[in-house]
Amino acid sequence: MSFKVQVGPAQIAIHQGQTVFVTRPDGQVKSPGNHGLYFRDTRLISTWAIYVNGEKWDLLNGGAVASHAARIHATNPSFMTEDGPIAARTLGLLIGRHIEGGMHEDIYVSNNGLGAVRFNLEIAIRADFADIFEVKANAVVRRGSITTTWSPQRQMVHDSYRNRDFHREIIVRADAGDGEHAVYANGRLTFEIALKPGDVWHRCLYYEFIDGKERILAPRGCIDTSSEARHSQKISEWQTTVLKIVTSNEEFYRNFNQGVLDMAALRLPLKGTSGMVFVPAAGLPWFLTLFGRDTLIASLQTMIVYPEFAEGTLDVLAQYQAHERDDYRDAEPGKILHELRYGELAHFRQIPHTPYYGTADATPLYLVALHAAWRASGDADLIERLLPTAEACLDWIDKYGDRDGDGFQEYQTRSSAGYENMSWKDAGNSIVYPDGTLVEGPKALCELQGYVYDAWLRMAEIYEAFDNGRRAGVLRRKAHRLFQKFNEDFWDEELGFYALALDGEKKKVLTVASNVGHCLWSGIIAPERAEQVVKRLMRKDMLSGWGIRTLSADHPSFNPYDYQTGAVWPHDNSLIALGMKRYGFPREAALVAREVSGAASHFLLNQLPELYGGLQREEDGFAVQYLGANVPQAWAAGTPFLLLQALLGLQQDAPRGKIYVDPVLPDWLPDITLKDLRLGRARFDIHFWRDGRETQFEVLKGNAAAVEKAALATLASVGGVEHVPT
Repeated sequence: MSFKVQVGPAQIAIHQGQTVFVTRPDGQVKSPGNHGLYFRDTRLISTWAIYVNGEKWDLLNGGAVASHAARIHATNPSFMTEDGPIAARTLGLLIGRHIEGGMHEDIYVSNNGLGAVRFNLEIAIRADFADIFEVKANAVVRRGSITTTWSPQRQMVHDSYRNRDFHREIIVRADAGDGEHAVYANGRLTFEIALKPGDVWHRCLYYEFIDGKERILAPRGCIDTSSEARHSQKISEWQTTVLKIVTSNEEFYRNFNQGVLDMAALRLPLKGTSGMVFVPAAGLPWFLTLFGRDTLIASLQTMIVYPEFAEGTLDVLAQYQAHERDDYRDAEPGKILHELRYGELAHFRQIPHTPYYGTADATPLYLVALHAAWRASGDADLIERLLPTAEACLDWIDKYGDRDGDGFQEYQTRSSAGYENMSWKDAGNSIVYPDGTLVEGPKALCELQGYVYDAWLRMAEIYEAFDNGRRAGVLRRKAHRLFQKFNEDFWDEELGFYALALDGEKKKVLTVASNVGHCLWSGIIAPERAEQVVKRLMRKDMLSGWGIRTLSADHPSFNPYDYQTGAVWPHDNSLIALGMKRYGFPREAALVAREVSGAASHFLLNQLPELYGGLQREEDGFAVQYLGANVPQAWAAGTPFLLLQALLGLQQDAPRGKIYVDPVLPDWLPDITLKDLRLGRARFDIHFWRDGRETQFEVLKGNAAAVEKAALATLASVGGVEHVPT
């Protein structure tokens, strides 16, 4: 019997809203490094350490007990005091933290010895107010000035940073306890502690944040009340409203359920047109902010779980749609943003993220998500409210997405600080020729053509439903022309695969990469070539045993530890699996789902990270983490939802009052029950099970007549047929 190896980053991360505290497993922050307490893209705490008479504590265990709370247990080494030596493991230390707005920190010290003890407890806290971009790049530059003040009467350390009109502050306040006061010197809070045998000393520290004139208060309750806090209760309430599953496969259940927990924790409250809405933050620690592509894909993944994510995302992104050309920000009229930031560099426009529009795919994906949200909710008001935004997106695709008028979408930055690559693979080295050299010039990536093709057909269906057949016809004809042109210009007969891209000279980039799998999801692959594409993606150089790699292992640039030239990305696999199902390859889709689910089982909590190593699976091997991967990360958390949709061939069609299913359960997932599946305002419970080689289903709750079996391949639009999947 083999052992189950569990992997994950050696850190503790807790977060809420746009605040995240990332520490070592002992709860401390060592400088230099990239750990710390971040608030709105500024690091407020760059050092946090705790000592007993100047000695470090010995870690026992530490970890997050919820997305917003952590506990760390430690004990003392042997050390000397005025009263004599204190033996190792005499004292117990518990650090409790939870974030709700600001942060509450509890320090408990217990005396487990036979005699009384007297010593100093010191907590060192420093603030560097570094911008998150510079921390991530390990290139922190001090621009403004930091001042620190200590108020003995108020037991308060106040660190303030000011650079012209940019202002951040953090206040750390110690409670008075039983009248014993802390002293502050040399950057350390010091408490004199005297404990009899069995006694426990406890102090609360309150961390408050100030952004300009806005003050964010710390929660008053201690760590043992964190589960009763308003934030915790709202997460619990949210979990009762979303899709739930019951299955005999514990591995898939844990991965799905962890995805729900992660999405609950990543809910980012932002101002919509009619009040606060929730959108999925991209991931922590680096991406607790609004994105275009990432947030839209996560919203598409969660459509069967919580369709309100998509509605909130569409609403907020519409408010930031570009209305004029701004080359520094790569903005053009109608374009959907890539990323919005709030830190010092953004404030002074030293980076273009105010917001930055350097993405070629967010704009067509906005249209895809709009259609999917309408199909899930049946909400006609959603379309009427956002149709002007959608029409501006369509105009951008024609006028700016197609840079040279050849009918394809290309990208190239105009900004001095812009991104070289503007697809989901946005690393500078991600788009390469077969010999490994970088592709230059305006790049027409294959998946961008698929996204636009899909967006046009989806919008055609919307226009038809809203009595604009003429506009629908125009979009269908454009989609048909793009389908034909793509299949002529991107297909390579000798390779038996589609080109990754056309370069600046319109030459095919014949590199085998996972991008082509997205074209299955979009439906732009010619049906007669789908089998070749699927088989190519399933060959050993692409299929690692833990999922499909971003780049073929036979490519000279392949590196299983590299960001986008060899690693495995769960969200990438989820889109590919749904594309395989769309073209009638359910067994291949199920194998991809199995490999990703198997990888998840090796990560702590069955929590899929943003990406992981693209090593070939060995019989006694395990998934290997990618250093620096965001965990949790929204489109990784949403992966099991889309994989489930692929296995069941599930499609919502609220305007017609239908749920379509095309289930083919694999032997490793012989049964699954969906509970509280949404269709508009109706809810359904549906049980699926394997019966021999067939999959049966039964509607347990809801209108059984609304659930129909229909092959996903016939519902999908391939070459411009009627219906399109959500």
